[in-house]
This record gives sequence, structure tokens and C-alpha cells, in this order.
Amino acid sequence: MLQCSSTRAPGRHPAGCLCQSPGFARLNARLEAKFSRRAFVAGAAATAMSAFGPRPASARIPKAPGSAIAFTNVRVFDGKSEALRAGLRVVVEGQKIKAVEAAGQPLAAGVRTIDCGGRVLMPGLIDAHWHAMMAAIPLTTLMVADVGYINLLAANEAERTLMRGFTSVRDMAGPSFSLKRAIDTGLVSGPRIWPSGAMISQTGGHGDFRFPYEVPAAPNAPLSRGDAIGGGAIADGVDRVLQKAREQLMQGASQLKLAAGGGVSSYYDPIDVAQYTEPEFRAAVDAAENWGTYVAVHAYTPRAIQTAIRGGVKCIEHGQLMDETTARMIADEGLWLSTQPFLDNEYANPKSSPESRAKQLEVFAGTDRAYGFARKYGIRTAWGTDILFEREATAKQGAILATMTRWYRPAEILKMATGTNAELLALAGPRNPYPGKIGVVEEGAWADLLVIDGDPLADIRLIADPDKNLKLVMKDGRIFKDTLTA
Repeated sequence: MLQCSSTRAPGRHPAGCLCQSPGFARLNARLEAKFSRRAFVAGAAATAMSAFGPRPASARIPKAPGSAIAFTNVRVFDGKSEALRAGLRVVVEGQKIKAVEAAGQPLAAGVRTIDCGGRVLMPGLIDAHWHAMMAAIPLTTLMVADVGYINLLAANEAERTLMRGFTSVRDMAGPSFSLKRAIDTGLVSGPRIWPSGAMISQTGGHGDFRFPYEVPAAPNAPLSRGDAIGGGAIADGVDRVLQKAREQLMQGASQLKLAAGGGVSSYYDPIDVAQYTEPEFRAAVDAAENWGTYVAVHAYTPRAIQTAIRGGVKCIEHGQLMDETTARMIADEGLWLSTQPFLDNEYANPKSSPESRAKQLEVFAGTDRAYGFARKYGIRTAWGTDILFEREATAKQGAILATMTRWYRPAEILKMATGTNAELLALAGPRNPYPGKIGVVEEGAWADLLVIDGDPLADIRLIADPDKNLKLVMKDGRIFKDTLTA
């Protein structure tokens, strides 16, 4: 590894040469071990690729089609309009939609056709507030389990997410970088992921899950469990917030998330408290904007939301307890509201403690007002689920979308969960991991498509039962489910 000039005779070194020091020997040994492992892994990977070719590592990953595919006999929901379009066919070539054309045109030789039997072809669904690493794992398990087990659980849930028709998710806190990489490289199946990395939180904030005996933390104290696994990052003060923001960007965050106020699931913060100061928000915003992206914040109350807005954030997550002044402020600034249909129904995240349940009920009481303000002031509104720590609840992802009929028509809901959510994903600018059009059925868009048995614009509850009603799932031009041609 490191050595003195080769012009000297072996074994002869000048007086005081650093290569004779114990420190140098330890450094050299470390480097040699590190790079030897890298070389071994790289060599093994290269050998495997040359022997077997660039095939998926899992039998669950379908091969890329060998020819273009034409979806015929379809009614198209394009993710932008509020009506189905008939008399069209959609041609996919490679990873993209090649054409949306009149059904009667001659079809090129060699194109495979899939007759959809008059069913609806639409873009894959997008969940704008998902937790890929934490949705399906109990909090107690997350706090103590081996990281490898956590990743295996998340990979299993990622496949289930895709098979429910969700081809893209914006991950709003959690160590999802490795899962994203495994999906993108074909190791496991799952949706496209826009990762935020660890949620940055102040001491005692929504992302502080330390035990009381860990406080006060000594200056040289080891990382908390949340910090160590990348679920949260505790940072106080401008300098620390700036550091933690840059760390998430370094790891590949497409946007940043900060906790701006009290939370339902967190231990120490009442729902009404505001967290972080305007300069602290500005530090994260500066880091994000230097990388061409934006900051989103967890916030419910007027004070929390308004302080974050003055700090330069671009997206409010939740917002159920906002007042009218705050709603106008969001609208006037042209910001996003990424909110969820939190109601006291069978889809609510279960809460074990009376304190968390009381906070949850307070949030539920504000949901109708928040959606009312969003409609009244024309706020750009995205949809997501925010399912946490409950594997059984993840199966209801589409059913939660269907509850939006309390405030919106089915066509508006489907637009929100496809084309509108895609606009929010694009806010990541150059940090967008999948540049190009998504959430729409049009020429040049990513080929993430669903075929639904029935008309979801007439009955959006069809989305709630994907096993029965979802006949085909395509992501990235690959067909992951197909009961039309089986």
C-alpha cells in the first residue's frame, strides 16, 4: 500500500522515516485490508456478471421484454385529465412509453400486443408520504433488531407495495438508501424511491426516540439507536443541523425532512409544540438549495408551519391543525401541502399509550378543516399514507386512498395520486433519481402502468382490492403481474 520511494534499497530508510513508526504500520494494515476486500468484492462481482450476464439476482424480477409491447382495447386514464380516453393504444418500448396513438394505425412488425379487454390503463400510483423501512415493522422491533433483519423486512414490504400498484414512493424518513439501490439494480422488486434519509430532529423533538437514561448525552456519547441505523438524526443549533443535512445529501437524499413540531408517535413532545428556529430551518434549506433540492417538514400547528415557511421550506407534511391564516400563507408562497386522510377509522395507525391516542384524536379532529382550507385556497396538495409500524395496515394502502372521497371526486383523487404527486417528486430538481416524466400516460414517460378491471373514476374502491382488480402491473417497462395473458 503506502511505501517509501522504490529508489532506496530494500530495508534501508532515512533516519526518522515515518514508515518505521507504529502509527504508519497500523494505517497501512488498515488500508491494505480495506482495499483487499474491495478488490475481492469487485472481482467477484465482475466474475459473476461475466459468467451469468446482467440478469436479475432474484427470480421475482421479470426479464426486460425482448420487443415493444402494445396495450390494445383499453380506456386510458392519463394522470392529468378527469375522463377516460377511448380509441387509443399505448406502445411501450424499453423503459419508456413510445407512443399513445390511435388504435387503428398499422402496428410495426414484431410488436407484442396485450388485449386489455376494454379495461382501464392508468399510470402507477404514487404515495408521497411513505416509510419504506418503517411501515411494516413494529417500533419495538425497529429499536432492537439487527439491521440486516430490518432490511429483509423492508425488502419484503417493498415487493408487496409494488404489487398493490404503487410504482413510486417518496420516503419521508428512514434508512432507505440501500433498499432503493437494491431495487434499482434488480436485486429485489419494489417501487421507485425518492429517499429523504434520516429525519432531522431537535432534542426532545419528533425524531428523538432515546430512552431517558441516555439524557443528558455526554459530548463523546455513542450515537443513539435512531441515529445509528439512519432513522433519525438529532441535531441542535445551526451548525449541527447543517452537518446533518449535508450528511443526508451525501448519502443520496432527493429531499430533506425536518421535524418542525410535535408528533403523535414520538414520546416527549406534545402535539402543540413548535420545534426548531427560523435560522435552524434556514441552515437545512441552504444545504438543500446548494444541492438543487428542497426541505419538507413534519408540522401540524400554525406556529410550527409558519416558522418553517419563514425559514424557506417548500413542503408541509400533515398540517391538520393549521388555521386560515396559515393556509393563506401556504397558498400565497406557492408551497406544497403533503397531507393524509387521518380519520378515526379502521385505517388509523394503532396507538398503545393513552398519551399518543389523545394526540391522535386531536389530529383527526383537524383533518376536515385542513382539506377544506386546501380546497378553498387552491393549495397544491399531494396525497400519502404515512403508515408506521404496522404490517397489517400496509395492505390497506389503496383503501386509504379511497377514503379521499370524503373531500374529492374519484377523478380528482386519481389525479392527485398520479400526475399531481409526480409534480411534487420533480421538485427535487437535479437530485431527482429518475429524471423524466412519471405519473402520466404519454409519450416519453416512464413505463409504470396498471390495468384495472373496472372503472376507478366511477368506483375508486376498486383500488382497495388489488388482488382482485389489478390485472397487470408494469414498472420500468417490465411486467411484474399479468393475469390478462396467463
